[in-house]
Amino acid sequence: MIKKTWKRSRTEVKALAKYIDMSVFKARRVIDQIRGRSYEETLMILELMPYRASYPILKLVYSAAANASHNMGLNEADSFISKAEVNGGVIVKKLRPRARGRGYAIKRPTCHITIVLKDKSK
Repeated sequence: MIKKTWKRSRTEVKALAKYIDMSVFKARRVIDQIRGRSYEETLMILELMPYRASYPILKLVYSAAANASHNMGLNEADSFISKAEVNGGVIVKKLRPRARGRGYAIKRPTCHITIVLKDKSK
């Protein structure tokens, strides 16, 4: 078995949210608006967006900034979103009882959101 070792950048911080109860397409609509923007600009955009997907993404951006300041000692004001992606998660399947003993399938999609912050100054 070959094990690859990855060099970790001192200016890059990652935050991951898994199993968010939301469609991938609805979350990508919000993520596309904040990719490549600065941290403060991202916070303003997410707080004013009318979509339901903006709240978990806002929490994730806050978490990534907290990781940057606590783990790496980076300043939040000097960071920007270098990578933001939404991947599909598992589909939760339930059965809803219907007439004559039948069942109607309910499919609840989930998604995984990844946000990477980088420091502008370095």
